[in-house]
Amino acid sequence: MNTLASAFGQVHRIAVFRALVLGDMLCAVPALRAIRAAWPGAEITLVGLPWAKQWVERSAQVDRFIEFPGFPGLPEREADALAWPAFLHEVQSRRFDLALQLHGSGTLTNPLVALFNARHVAGFAGDGAWAAERATHCGWPESGDEIERLLRLTDHLGLARQGTHLEFPVQASDDASLHEAWPDVNAAESIVCVHAGAQLPSRRWPPERFAAVADSLAAAGHTVVLTGTQAETGLVGQVASAMRHPSVNLAGRTSLWSLGALLQRCRLLVCNDTGVSHVSAALGTPSVVVSLGADVSRWAPRDGARHRVLWQAMSCRPCAHVICPIGHGCATAIAPQQVVRVAEELLEATVA
Repeated sequence: MNTLASAFGQVHRIAVFRALVLGDMLCAVPALRAIRAAWPGAEITLVGLPWAKQWVERSAQVDRFIEFPGFPGLPEREADALAWPAFLHEVQSRRFDLALQLHGSGTLTNPLVALFNARHVAGFAGDGAWAAERATHCGWPESGDEIERLLRLTDHLGLARQGTHLEFPVQASDDASLHEAWPDVNAAESIVCVHAGAQLPSRRWPPERFAAVADSLAAAGHTVVLTGTQAETGLVGQVASAMRHPSVNLAGRTSLWSLGALLQRCRLLVCNDTGVSHVSAALGTPSVVVSLGADVSRWAPRDGARHRVLWQAMSCRPCAHVICPIGHGCATAIAPQQVVRVAEELLEATVA
């Protein structure tokens, strides 16, 4: 086959740079699947954020992991200058045949990935971005969902697509961990998960509004389970305190994987536009997503019938603020009654 990828010759070791959070990583799975299928015998290494190490251990598309120590100008992690010599030594000593920049438009990241000293480099190159090998870089897409944007690169290289579905590998041990956190899980009927957290305050719907939705669903006979990370226990506690009906508070008590086991059991997830929404999309659990500040066309789950996104058009979207400076209009515009109505529609469409 005469493709750009054929010019790489024998490819035994591949580095993929995508140092981003959970939802971003899950959206990259279709592109990673295409890469794996193109070079099934190659060793594929993810260069990513620390959390992703456990994801790589379960991934069918990635074999090894190198922790990225951050870089000035990239917001996902504060740069650790002292860790850079060891990081560069590690990536360069792997002698990668191919390094793929799947992180973004390339303004900062293309020079960074070039430091890996791979034999060939491919990735995205937005307007004005430098590229070590121009032919193997494609322009950064300004439209389309994140899955399609990343597949533009594999398409450009001539790699055959292997579907656009997401994957989240839950194991039997995860269900056992869920039982440890919630011993009565098997007795619960019609479980609805309410996840009030998000990485940035500007992306969080107010806890009292989540509480109002949770109360309506609990009053209708559903078992409401509140979830969140250890850092979000205070936020989730606000939701629980504002509720009139009982709920099961698992905030800080589940791992990423036992949360997946929980979502497999749920009839519905109600959440912000955050990583857990992509987990539910991967597992096929219906969801109602309140999207604040994000580019909905880029980040909404693809199945619009199973996953319903509620959002308010604002001139300031997509938002770049950690905390909204102008009254959080995208949040206040979404009423709890709207979320409840959509939740009820989805619950009626599914069989308990």
